[in-house]
Amino acid sequence: METITKTEELRVLCEKLRQYDYVTVDTEFMRDSTYWPQLCLVQLCSPDAADTGAAVDPLAEGIDLTPLFELMQDESVIKVFHAARQDIEIFVHLNGKVPHPVFDTQVAAMVLGFGDQVGYETLVNKVARKNIDKSMRFTDWSRRPLSTKQLSYALSDVTHLRTIYEDFHERLAANDRAPWLFEEMERLTDPGIYTVDPAEAWLRLKTRSNSPKFLAVAKALGEWRETEAQRKNLPRNRILRDDTLLDIAARQPQNDKDLDKTRGVGRNFGASKQGMAIIEAIQNALAQPQETWPQPKARTELPAGIGPTVELLKVLLKLCSEEKGVAQRLVASSDDLQNIAADDNADVAALHGWRRELFGQYALRLKHGQIALKLEKGEVALVELEQNS
Repeated sequence: METITKTEELRVLCEKLRQYDYVTVDTEFMRDSTYWPQLCLVQLCSPDAADTGAAVDPLAEGIDLTPLFELMQDESVIKVFHAARQDIEIFVHLNGKVPHPVFDTQVAAMVLGFGDQVGYETLVNKVARKNIDKSMRFTDWSRRPLSTKQLSYALSDVTHLRTIYEDFHERLAANDRAPWLFEEMERLTDPGIYTVDPAEAWLRLKTRSNSPKFLAVAKALGEWRETEAQRKNLPRNRILRDDTLLDIAARQPQNDKDLDKTRGVGRNFGASKQGMAIIEAIQNALAQPQETWPQPKARTELPAGIGPTVELLKVLLKLCSEEKGVAQRLVASSDDLQNIAADDNADVAALHGWRRELFGQYALRLKHGQIALKLEKGEVALVELEQNS
């Protein structure tokens, strides 16, 4: 097993890998006590069957990861991941750029009918016909030296991935679904997904009031907390817990004594530097013109009586997805079904592109009585209905 600890070694490895059409990639990281993931290991492997993979140690003293970042940006080499979102986030944080082009075997598995968010171990069993030793799954990847067992486990994540990728690549080409996956990969590699704007952080909160005043304070506190978490590289809840933040937003204390009465804060918290910053954030929010305060989202009132239509669309979605071997979740969400039931021209993914061809067109035809669902020998089937002239 090759472990890369020097920049020159990494440069030589990446130059070799850039000669291939694709490279399999995985990362090991820690995030229990930090805001940003701490990259602890990068595993790489070429399509060469004799290649047992290489582990790059980003914690090695003096190593420069620039050759790795250049490989991630090489448009001639497909970067193959499984469940790529967190891996991509790490590269964006370290380099400011999204790896491209990318092939995510988890998404490909959904396109090919393996189910919703199928795990890597399941694919290794079903496609590569191998078993993975799971004993190292929850190991501390930041500790050095790494054991042979740790490295063996880590590298299995990229060696078996070759078999899965090549199998999926052939299946996608055989059933003309490569464009479906390409569409999903373009979404996955959208830089906007990985940009965390503190001013938008409050949208993650499960707010319990639609009062613009409450929302203005919650927005200010969310932005302050996100900024602090990024600056200190600490998890959000280590700065301030969600429930405490929402309690403060509801009470809107104006001084340290009032803040100390909030459930979940320590004694004399209000007089601390953090407490004073919270009070200042509240005061600044309330000082803004009321017309600038966030407004509650207008609730979409769905037409009365569409419940049964939505239930029929759920059955239809399951039928279409199973017939075509595609994960339901990839085709349409519950909100999509409600919107389709309410509006033929709803702006939802299920009414566009391949999703419309697979499901959306049938959903509209079912709504308008052009087709129906029936039970035939215990199974649901579609039936064409005669149309009155």
